[in-house]
Order: sequence, then structure tokens, then C-alpha cells
Amino acid sequence: MSNEATTGAKEWYAAVGGKQQGPFTLDELRARFAAGGMGRDAHVFGPGMTEWKPVTGRPEFQDVLSASPPPPPRFGGAHEIDYEVFGEEMQFVEITLDPQEACVAEAGSFMYMDPGIEMQTIFGDGSAASEGGGLLDKLVGAGKRVLTGESLFMTLFGNTAGERQSVAFAAPYPGRIIAVDLAQLGGELMCQKQAFLCAAKGISVGIALQRKLGAGLFGGEGFILQKLEGDGLAFLHAGGTVVSRELAAGEVLRLDTGCLVAFDAGVDYDIQSVPGIKTALFGGEGLFFARLTGPGTVWIQSLPFSRLASRIYAAAPQTGGKRTGEGSLLGGLGDLVMGD
Repeated sequence: MSNEATTGAKEWYAAVGGKQQGPFTLDELRARFAAGGMGRDAHVFGPGMTEWKPVTGRPEFQDVLSASPPPPPRFGGAHEIDYEVFGEEMQFVEITLDPQEACVAEAGSFMYMDPGIEMQTIFGDGSAASEGGGLLDKLVGAGKRVLTGESLFMTLFGNTAGERQSVAFAAPYPGRIIAVDLAQLGGELMCQKQAFLCAAKGISVGIALQRKLGAGLFGGEGFILQKLEGDGLAFLHAGGTVVSRELAAGEVLRLDTGCLVAFDAGVDYDIQSVPGIKTALFGGEGLFFARLTGPGTVWIQSLPFSRLASRIYAAAPQTGGKRTGEGSLLGGLGDLVMGD
């Protein structure tokens, strides 16, 4: 097909915020992106494509995207907080708040606080998105958090003193605390459920259900993701060692679904089956893995909590597991003497 026929035919569609627009000619769609009518978070579908793709990964739009300014964050006004992370394997983050500043955290992560910090249980996350709207909107927004295994409520920690005060939050299991500035990521970040630890007040904490059938049916831990939106600092926790990968446009990374911690809005997420029947049945690594396509940043953990929990459960004597008796001269006889 000639280039003139391709650009002159209305065969292109765009999806923004889950709403489909089109059809357009290629020139019409390029003009919309160049004018800023559509942002870098849009998905497109056109000739020769079998599925929707992020516009940032399509070469037809790279020149007009670079000319258009990035979209502003959907939710603004997050408090500007200072922080410091302490520890190695069992880390905690200490957040320093100026007078009238605040942060929010999941229940059970609190460690300590100065006298000028006051705690308040709130319905939702305390952001402008959760505070606006009626009671039904608040119920729906908070109810979505239940799908990620979290509580309907969060805890707000505010500095009511006349000087700077500190509050600290601890990691729930061995791993690393990741500080991310959402303003540098286009105002949006997807992360595994239960990865969120705390954030500056004003950050919206919601959910994002995967729309693709493969991700929905076989995504496992990656099916329901937490969605963080705003322009401030948020803190995630991940197990083991954590690394970040910068994916170029069109670059593909495949990994275990449980090892995925977070990725920014430019990354396309899907589930792919393990090739080969023998590998799938006897490989011991599961039947599916996550497929991430750039451009964007991906955070990866070496020890998913589900993997750690399954090993502990399998080794527990109460569940039929066997202790090896390391370091014991009596070995199994010692277990009998001790009543195990």
C-alpha cells in the first residue's frame, strides 16, 4: 500500500481514558497529537496492527509527540515532604513535615512520630479526587481499594506544631523501600497490590484492572494493580533486591508476574504463555509471565512476598513440612526429645 493511500484512508483510531475516538486518517491523528488534543497516555490502532498499542511506542507519531508538551498530572497539590530511608534489609522511611503538611499511609505501617504529629483515620486517601464528589463517589472509590486487599480507610499524619516534625513508617518484610516522584513520571504509576507504603497528602491511591483478556485470566498477582496519581512523593515496598530498568520504545522485557513491582504509564503490560509444553509442565516456573513493552521505567523485585510465604508455609512443621535440624548433634532424635 502506498504512503498516500495509507495517510488518506480513515483507518486509525485512538483511545483516551478508555474512550475510543475515530476513525481518522493518519495525518488527522498526527495533527491532533501535535496540537496537544491527545496526550502521551493515549493508545492507537491502525493498519497492520492486531491490538491497541501505546502511542509512545509507534514510530508514526514519534516526531509529533516530541513536539507536544507532556500532559499535566490529573491530580495536583500534593504536599512537598522531605524524607530519609534507614536500614538495609528491614528498612523504614522517616518523613519530615513542615507545619500544616501531612502524609497518608496504609494501616499497620506506622513506626514512630514526634509529639506535634496528629493521627486521623480518613475514608479514602485524602486526595482532591477522594474528597470531591458525593458520598456514593467516595464509597465507590474506597470500595475499589478492597479489591487490592487493602482497607477502606487510611491514616492521615499531619503536623499541627509550629516547627518541623517527623513520622516514620516501617517495611512489613525484608526488602527495599522505593521513593518515586510522580511529577517526574507524568503524574501516574502502576504498582502491584500491597506495594504502596505511604505518600504525601494529595496523592490519589486507586486501582487499575487490566483490560486485556490474557492479563485478566492469567496475570495472577499482576491482574489488579494499584494506580498512584499526583505530583508528589510516594513510597513503595518490594521484597529482596530491587532494580529499575529503562525500556526504550518497542523494547520488550519478560519476567515473572510476582517479580513485577511497578511501571510508569508509558509501559504496555500484557501476559504471555511459556513456550513449549515440556517447559510449561515441568519447568517449575508457572505457565505465564509478564510481558512489558517500552518506553518507560520498570521496577523489579527479586523476592515476591508470595514466594517467601510459600517457602515458609512448606517448611512449617504444622503444615507437614520437615525441619532439617541444622547445627543439632541429635538431629531427628532432638526433635523427639523436644516434642516436635
